[in-house]
Amino acid sequence: MGRNEKRDPALDCAGAFVRDDTGRVLLILRANDPGRGRWSLPAGRIEEGETAAEAAVREVREETGLDVVVGDVLWHGVVGPFHVEDFAATVSGGVLRAGDDAADARWFTADEVPALHLSENLLAVLREVGIVP
Repeated sequence: MGRNEKRDPALDCAGAFVRDDTGRVLLILRANDPGRGRWSLPAGRIEEGETAAEAAVREVREETGLDVVVGDVLWHGVVGPFHVEDFAATVSGGVLRAGDDAADARWFTADEVPALHLSENLLAVLREVGIVP
């Protein structure tokens, strides 16, 4: 993005790398476009008045039924037209269930992830942040 270009805040998104005590990562199967039928991180658009961290917490709850505590931003970049910030997160409560824009929500080991039908470039991102070798 050039120095004088304005970013459309409607395209700002946040998500989370949610991991459990055994190192598994939480992914959702997208029920809608973009990425319908692909496994992805729980994520979505930042709503007006929300911080990126608050949006990540809300999106995880809406898509997986889990409450999380977010930590540091592990990855930020552009995915299609979207500007994305993805946070490290741990589960603090809730019950795992697919909801909102998710057709399914599951935990996967690092060895299982590469065989999944993933959102575009997600495998590279998971490798970049050290979740998948």
